[in-house]
Amino acid sequence: MSKPKVVVITGVSSGIGRSAAEKFAGLGCQTFGTVRSAAKAQPIPGVTLIEMDVRNDDTVRGAFQTIMDQAKRIDVLVNSAGITLLGSTEETSIAEAQSVFETNVFGILRTMKAVLPHMRAQRSGRIINISSVLGFLPAPYMGAYSASKHAVEGLSETLDHEVRKFGVRVVLVEPSYTKTNLDLNAPQAESKISAYDLERDVVFQTIKESVNNAPVSGTVADTIVEAALGAWRMRRTPKGQAALLSKLRRFMPAGPVDASLRKTFGLA
Repeated sequence: MSKPKVVVITGVSSGIGRSAAEKFAGLGCQTFGTVRSAAKAQPIPGVTLIEMDVRNDDTVRGAFQTIMDQAKRIDVLVNSAGITLLGSTEETSIAEAQSVFETNVFGILRTMKAVLPHMRAQRSGRIINISSVLGFLPAPYMGAYSASKHAVEGLSETLDHEVRKFGVRVVLVEPSYTKTNLDLNAPQAESKISAYDLERDVVFQTIKESVNNAPVSGTVADTIVEAALGAWRMRRTPKGQAALLSKLRRFMPAGPVDASLRKTFGLA
C-alpha cells in the first residue's frame, strides 16, 4: 500500500487555503497547514497546524524543517497565503505595494526555496501557486495586486522549466472572484486623490457585488486538489467565470477584450 501524500498549504486560517486543507485531509493526505498565529487559529480536523509567516525567512525555514522532521518528505506545496489591495495606481504608496509583493511574491519565493532542496533530493514534487485571472488580465484600481499575480505567473512558469529535470513540476491555479473574507474585506490604499473618486467608487461597488455573488472557496479548492494530484498542466482555471476569462484572453483580439473589461468595471 502506498504511503499517503504529504501536503503543505500556506495560509489555512480561512478562505481558499482552509478549504483546500480540509479537502486534502478528507482524501487521507498527511496535511500540514501554516498559520501566522497557532494560538489564534481554529483547528482543522486531520490537519497539523504549523506557525509560519511567509514574510519572514527564519519562520519559513523553521516551519519546513519541522514538517520534514515529522513527515520525512513533502510531496505537494500549495502557496495559498496572500493579500489584496484596492486603489488607483497613483494612490498606492510604495510601502503598500511593497507589502503586497512581500506576501504574494516574495512569500512564495521563500517557501519554494525552502521546499525545493527536499523535492530535488526525493526526485519528485508538485508546487501549486495560487495566482488569479488578474495574473493574465488587468484590473482597474487593483494595480498592485494584479502586478503581484503577473509576477507569480512569470516566476512559476520559469521555475517549472528549471526543476522538471528533478521530477518537480509547478502549476498555476487562476481563480476569479471568490467569496472569502479576504475579498469581502479588501483593504484600500490610504491615500485618496479626488480626481479618481467617481470612477473608483463605481469600480469598488462592482467588485463588492461580484464577490458577494461569487462561488465559495470550495470550488477553487477542488481545482487545487486536481492540480496537485492529477495530471500536470501548467494552468488550471476553476469552472465558470475564470475558465471563460482565460478563453477570452487567449482567443479574442485585444480591442474587444479591453472594451469588455471596461464595461465590466463600469468605466466609460
